[in-house]
Amino acid sequence: MNTPLQDRRQFYRNVLVIGLPVALQNLLTTSAGMVDTIMIGTEGETAMAAAGICALFSMLFFAGYFGFCNGGMIFFAQYWGAKDERGICRSYGLTLTAMMAVGLIFGALAVFAPEFILSVYTDKESIRQAGIPYLRIVGWSYPLQTLAMAIGSLLRSIEKVKLPLFASVASLIANTFLNWVLIFGRFGFPRMGIRGAAVGTVIAGVVHILALFVCCLADEHSFVIRIREQYRWDKAFVKKFFAKIVFVVANEVLYGVGQLFINMILGRQTEAGIAAFAVFRVLEGFIFAFFGGFANAGSVMVGKRIGAGEHLKGYRDAKRFILLTPAVTLAIWLIILLLRGVLLRSFGLGAEAFFYVQGMIFIYTVTGTLRSCNYMANTIYRAGGEPVFGTTVELCGLFLISIPATAIAGLALRLHFLAVFFMLFLDEFIRLGIFLRYIHSGKWIKPVTHAGKETLPEFKAHLARSARAP
Repeated sequence: MNTPLQDRRQFYRNVLVIGLPVALQNLLTTSAGMVDTIMIGTEGETAMAAAGICALFSMLFFAGYFGFCNGGMIFFAQYWGAKDERGICRSYGLTLTAMMAVGLIFGALAVFAPEFILSVYTDKESIRQAGIPYLRIVGWSYPLQTLAMAIGSLLRSIEKVKLPLFASVASLIANTFLNWVLIFGRFGFPRMGIRGAAVGTVIAGVVHILALFVCCLADEHSFVIRIREQYRWDKAFVKKFFAKIVFVVANEVLYGVGQLFINMILGRQTEAGIAAFAVFRVLEGFIFAFFGGFANAGSVMVGKRIGAGEHLKGYRDAKRFILLTPAVTLAIWLIILLLRGVLLRSFGLGAEAFFYVQGMIFIYTVTGTLRSCNYMANTIYRAGGEPVFGTTVELCGLFLISIPATAIAGLALRLHFLAVFFMLFLDEFIRLGIFLRYIHSGKWIKPVTHAGKETLPEFKAHLARSARAP
């Protein structure tokens, strides 16, 4: 039996072992996006704004498949805790199939209907014309992205976090080199500008997949290459799988639709505002790199505990994550705040866009910290087997508070761009109190494994005794 001090030390050791490699992998992805934005920025604000608008469609695509990814991780982590390899393989096969369907649909839309997609996001003709060739090319990378995400999520859920990291390093190197060659026309290649960035993204996606498969082949116990086992489904398992993840998928899809509405509003602001928002998204990626890494660690650690029937330990780990994640988020963003001058000058922004990004950084110092706490709470609910509560609260906040407030500020009242930007995060303040209360209640612990269900009554009795204690 570990002492409380030993338990805390083990917790932070696990966070570093699981969360840090994921954070580094996310950081590499963000760095690739930053390199893209800086290089594209040399082509002017219009090119940068076009790449930013295309990235908004990529975010909608991400929302389309990430629900299946997050839903699958509920099963990966809990089956890993229960040492059920057959369950891991079957749930991975279902997850991959659903994700690839989304990747193919969005890829086809990007390749064959880029004009329509860009007209949804912005009314600026110059931005649309610059973005059409970029989106038409980058759409070919979407199926590759879904495959890489599915493999990476499985590997992280079973605590093989270094393999996706190595693959991301290879992808970043390929992406940076190819961007430099193709955007600027090095080594005899034609100068392709923004189209060169898209080609580099597609080729880097191929490199990413190849690196992942090489790493998996070197691992004799890899579930990724056990293809026959992945598709041995029965009706009962499929029903159980989709019944559990349907709310996670609905959460991500409807959240993506909500973000589409918000992006449509922002895409009708000034061109300088659109360019500034594109740069902000890159900087925001540095924050997501860390709290996304911690969220992944939380999902694996808490899910593994719940799947193994160690509910009290999972409950305590959840509370620790709720404190740790916003603290780290705030620390990282304060560093960005101090270095904002150096960072922003590298993007080649005009004076108006530069001013906007600085204001957005100050606003996000508070709102981003709250957002990271809410994100972690919802991730923990899902890891514990409860996808409904967080989905309901998050979507109500988005559609009843943030979207109406942003629309009124940006379209009806035509307020200053920074006032419109602040409205994006209005719901975070309300959701925070609701989410913290629900974490404390422990009602989110709903295991899918036999071992977890067996010990659940004992855990509920413990919570009841604790609630009655003076």
